[in-house]
Amino acid sequence: MALIFDSHSHYDNSQFDEDRDLVLSSLKDKGVGAVMLAGCSLDRCYCIDELTKKYPFVFGSAGIHPIDCKEHKGPYLEKLRELFKANKKLAAVGEIGLDYHYDTPKDLQKKFFTEQLELARELNKPVIIHSREATGDMLEILKEFRPKGVVHCFSGSVETAREVLDLGLYIGFTGVVTFKNAAKAQKSAAFVPLDRLLIETDCPYMAPTPYRGERCDSSMLIEVARVLAGLKNVTTEEILDKTFKNAVTVYELEGLI
Repeated sequence: MALIFDSHSHYDNSQFDEDRDLVLSSLKDKGVGAVMLAGCSLDRCYCIDELTKKYPFVFGSAGIHPIDCKEHKGPYLEKLRELFKANKKLAAVGEIGLDYHYDTPKDLQKKFFTEQLELARELNKPVIIHSREATGDMLEILKEFRPKGVVHCFSGSVETAREVLDLGLYIGFTGVVTFKNAAKAQKSAAFVPLDRLLIETDCPYMAPTPYRGERCDSSMLIEVARVLAGLKNVTTEEILDKTFKNAVTVYELEGLI
């Protein structure tokens, strides 16, 4: 069986505080070949930095999530630069983007988003994009900067997926695509070509069926792969193999994995 590459996870999350090492140490025996940890705040980026040094199969990103941006008033960009300079396993700037579901000021979110897109351009790094209830503004900014990277946790329309793909970006799907009421996400997943597709947990959230409601971990991605295989009329093995290679490509991990 091909190995799983979980292209977006949060093992730095407090839900793993009691058994983080046990969970991560067990993944290799459950068919997981590599994991990308996505940064959300400076504190969590420092935790990710340490985890990438402890586990050979763990890689990370560093960035400020749109919901966390109001907590960062100091020279956060320089601190991110220092992290990237010191650790080549920090492979992407992220997760960054826009989230209009909560009350974080939109102008502040856009400021942090564009600043970090500029940082990614400066460092020649891919980005991990978070977008929630902000599709119009998100696409407008992405069309301006045209970064390389991935739009993660995608559940939007085929039309939005087409625009994302036209920008050269990859698209990541979580356990949501296994839900019975996820027709829109399933249509988009069927539309996205295999060479631009990623699978991800966003763990500890988004556990796929039949694990819905449980704490998610990377081994559960086999269920996502099975659903995608059905949507694309290929084997589960092909989904795992292709999404692993895609993750290595988008995160530029050749020679590190």
